[in-house]
Amino acid sequence: MKFLKQIYLLVALVSTLVATKMSAQSFEPTKQGLQFSAQDLDIKIEFYSNNIVRVYKTPKGVSYDKKSLSVVKSPEKTVVNFEQKGNNKLLKSSSIQVEVNPVTGGISFYDASGKLLLKDKDYGTQFSAIDDGGTPSFKVREGFLLDKNEAVYGVGQIMDNKFNRRNSSHHMQNENMSTYSPYFMSVKGYGVFWDNNSISDYNDNPQELSFSGIGHCADYYFMYGKNADGVIAQVRDLTGKAPMLPLWAYGFFQSKERYHTQDESLDVLKKYRKLQVPIDVIIQDWRYWPEYQKSDSLWNSQSFDKERFPDPKKWVNEIHKLNAKLLIVTWPGFGPKTDQRKEFDSKNMIINFDSWPPKSGARPYDVFNPEALNIYWRYLNKGIFSYIGNDGWWLDSTEPDHINVKESDFLLPTHLGTYRSVKNGFSLMHNKGIATNQRLTSTDKRVVILTRSGFLGQQLYGSNTWSGDVQSTWEMLEKQIPAALNYTLMGIPNWNSDIGGFFAGRWKKDGGNMSPEFQELYVRWMQFGAFTPMMRSHGTDLPREIWNFGDRGTWCFDAQEKIINLRYKLLPYIYSTSWEVSNYNGTFMRPLVMDFAADTKTHEIGNEYLFGRSFLVAPVTKYKAKIWPVYLPQGSDWYNFWTNEYYKGGQTVTTDTPVDILPLYVKSGSIVPFGPKVQYATEKKWDNLEIRVYPGANGEFLLYEDENDNYNYEKGVYSTIKFKWNDLEKTLTIEDRKGNFSGMIKSRKFRIILVKPNQTIADNSTEITKSVFYNGKQTHVKL
Repeated sequence: MKFLKQIYLLVALVSTLVATKMSAQSFEPTKQGLQFSAQDLDIKIEFYSNNIVRVYKTPKGVSYDKKSLSVVKSPEKTVVNFEQKGNNKLLKSSSIQVEVNPVTGGISFYDASGKLLLKDKDYGTQFSAIDDGGTPSFKVREGFLLDKNEAVYGVGQIMDNKFNRRNSSHHMQNENMSTYSPYFMSVKGYGVFWDNNSISDYNDNPQELSFSGIGHCADYYFMYGKNADGVIAQVRDLTGKAPMLPLWAYGFFQSKERYHTQDESLDVLKKYRKLQVPIDVIIQDWRYWPEYQKSDSLWNSQSFDKERFPDPKKWVNEIHKLNAKLLIVTWPGFGPKTDQRKEFDSKNMIINFDSWPPKSGARPYDVFNPEALNIYWRYLNKGIFSYIGNDGWWLDSTEPDHINVKESDFLLPTHLGTYRSVKNGFSLMHNKGIATNQRLTSTDKRVVILTRSGFLGQQLYGSNTWSGDVQSTWEMLEKQIPAALNYTLMGIPNWNSDIGGFFAGRWKKDGGNMSPEFQELYVRWMQFGAFTPMMRSHGTDLPREIWNFGDRGTWCFDAQEKIINLRYKLLPYIYSTSWEVSNYNGTFMRPLVMDFAADTKTHEIGNEYLFGRSFLVAPVTKYKAKIWPVYLPQGSDWYNFWTNEYYKGGQTVTTDTPVDILPLYVKSGSIVPFGPKVQYATEKKWDNLEIRVYPGANGEFLLYEDENDNYNYEKGVYSTIKFKWNDLEKTLTIEDRKGNFSGMIKSRKFRIILVKPNQTIADNSTEITKSVFYNGKQTHVKL
């Protein structure tokens, strides 16, 4: 018996030594990670920073040099410590730990304290060989293990009225109204970006969460941020920060399908000015180009019909004289008789499937070809930007539209492979080409792009994605909210939708613009739109300009005017939030889970959100709703914006919602600046701002100002003023102003209001607690 025990011990010792030797031989250290082979895979793990780890896998012996369309970050110098953990290897930065199993290929991610965050499954990566349009490739699948009740978000803008993306499956193919990226964020404070631009699939079930698509590698980034803001900061570090948009881009936009002549759009602006309803932007939709009456062979020629737009330079000058801006549409597809199409065809830079409009012969250019991006801009700049001096772009059909679909279309070649292997990156590259070329052409105007699709990384290009050609229904309004919140949780902060919904023909039989239900739907949608990054009215079938709903004094006109005026009063708050988004990786539309993750009820709430750090918004999405339930998260107290009624957090309250009232609450400790009443964003200086302090907690606010529309802010040409509220001492400190810029207000007045719980502040109130003259030096205001 003793002899047998000695044999067992000897065998165990030999096995341990062999395993240790095999383990040591399996791993090859690299500068900031390691590489090894397991399960017929070559696997490379590399720290891009203390918080970001890249995992890269290919079939064993099959090398592939991946060029990302989204990732702009190079690995930064990171101290990585290596330890042995049994037969596994442990890699540690200051923020995360990565455990690697050399046999199964499994990878586990932990925080610095050793708390498990995520598992890349043992045997969870699969490569199935396929023929991809004549090129050997793979169907790639990557599986992860999550906690059973772990909430995740992201994946894209999905119109299913769901917020938490667990236990759902999605075919990720970017189309009109469906905008996907293979990314998810966990409530545990990490995110995963599976860097693949192909038509893909997301599937989550109790066994695993997986991505699958076409490619030559499995390539993903694990990002740890501790909380949602931290994850978004890592996303922006990896794929690009969001630049500042100009101040005017946060005003009101008006468009329709479509203004037929230059005089028609000018008349619209003139009428807004005559009515003294604020507006900043008019948008010109399609078919301003020649010969559209005969055919669409000149579709998107990026030139102007001489009869309907006889003097486009004068047209834009007149728009500017009316203190407004112009966005003009351009498409990725070109009709067969356009000069652009002829050049693209001659250089094999067209993706040969039919695009919009039907029977036109229009086809999209190859956005994946860098030379094609430059050619596109050459025509766009010559025909429009440098010719007429427009202020921004409406990039329609950036999925792009695909009609008369054939399966073989998806195997068509592009510069980077088959169309199906890169399709979801189309919008990203189209936006990139225009944004980067405009910046090379001029730095006097910030890039402003309205686009119908998106992909992770597009935030780098001044893009604002809208939700597509949605139906004008209450159900669709309701679906906009969680779709927007999941989209912005991908780190892409700018989003909007057609106020009132695009297709409104269903309402014609009920009186069109005079239909009481359509009017109410439009007003409720506009209230929602006022608390999105872009407030834009647009649609077809029924005109959307404010006077089409009645005259001033009628409820529908007055309700619209009220919310538009509120949007403009909040411009100092919104523009300062834009600086937080750009400089500090902030988010405009903040799901409650971002700020109140400890309150587990917020994990499933996708119909409310914070706009900036202070305003809780709960849009009304039902007809004739006179009251509306609003959940106020635990962790703060809350003020009803309209009445100043004061509530403790952690409860659902019933809010009175007459048609002109949007359920709106302000977080205690908030400091909110209100600007002057204006007709356009830059009409008046902010030299007499109202500053409202909502007591109940300490708080601070950073007021940001700059030259409003150029890139000088990137050179430090801006100013900030920090306000700090000490709730115990009831003291507001206005700190020293930092920075300066041309035209900066050096001396100004702040009208301070200490909001009193349950006491309403009347409009244009004279009940100012204190008026403070401020010359840039720190001052304390005792309230």
